[in-house]
Amino acid sequence: MLAGKKIAVLMGGPGSERAVSLATGNAVLKALQGLGLDAVGVDVTTRDLDLPHGTELAFNAIHGTFGEDGTLQAILENLGIPYTGAGSASSRLAFDKNLAKAAFLAHDVPTPRAEILDVSKGPCLPSFPAPFVVKPPREGSSVGVHIVRNQEDAAAAIADAATFGNDILIEEFISGKELTVGILNDMPLPIVHIAPPGGVYDMASKYPWLSGAKGSEYFCPADLDLETTMAVQAAALAAHRALGVEIYSRVDVLLDAQNRPYVLEANTIPGMTETSLLPKAAAAAGISFPILCQTIAELSLQLRS
Repeated sequence: MLAGKKIAVLMGGPGSERAVSLATGNAVLKALQGLGLDAVGVDVTTRDLDLPHGTELAFNAIHGTFGEDGTLQAILENLGIPYTGAGSASSRLAFDKNLAKAAFLAHDVPTPRAEILDVSKGPCLPSFPAPFVVKPPREGSSVGVHIVRNQEDAAAAIADAATFGNDILIEEFISGKELTVGILNDMPLPIVHIAPPGGVYDMASKYPWLSGAKGSEYFCPADLDLETTMAVQAAALAAHRALGVEIYSRVDVLLDAQNRPYVLEANTIPGMTETSLLPKAAAAAGISFPILCQTIAELSLQLRS
């Protein structure tokens, strides 16, 4: 299906996750070219999209704002160019943590209790006490996220998150195992257990090559009993479906001490280097990184042609 098609791998982008996106895009580009496909890399530096002449499929590898929030998808739809992954509507929904939380609750997806603070009229605090998590609703890769363990730290954390927008998501802190579940073609992949060095999966432990920090350890498949495995995968798939995400995603889940899963969010443009979490899960299912990239491209082209 992809033979003879000109594929533009879009990477970089104008947002805060540019460096990570370049790593993803270059890995995807290398994989597709290694399969003998006509793939070219496009470093997107502004919101003005300039695609190579004759592009027949855009492989979207731009994380965060612009690439993951529905903006790029809408541009490509207007140009009539098929693209990979989630559509414009599902991208907007999944990227906005406040909207995604509402969708999870409407579809009975297990998720931590939360409330939205409107700080446009001045400082305010949530109705429930610490510990809780402060999240800017439209940033990725843990940008602006704070775990507030003591009430006296709340105001500073909320003020920092407010630099990204006025409608801040405050979420109950769930202590437990950090898990993530890849979804490919409406099927859950083996679960990845994330063990960050300091107990918090933040920007530094996600991308140690950016900061020089100690990276997290990953275990796939996660060491869980069958019943728990099925419950976590079911929660992740329910979240993916609640958001209407097409083709693939990676759903982050916390598992508490009673083995109850809580969905945090779904990533519609997850990291796609050979050591990223979705490729780790695919590899555990017997899907190599190049074949994963090929499968995403083929399913997307089939959906949008």
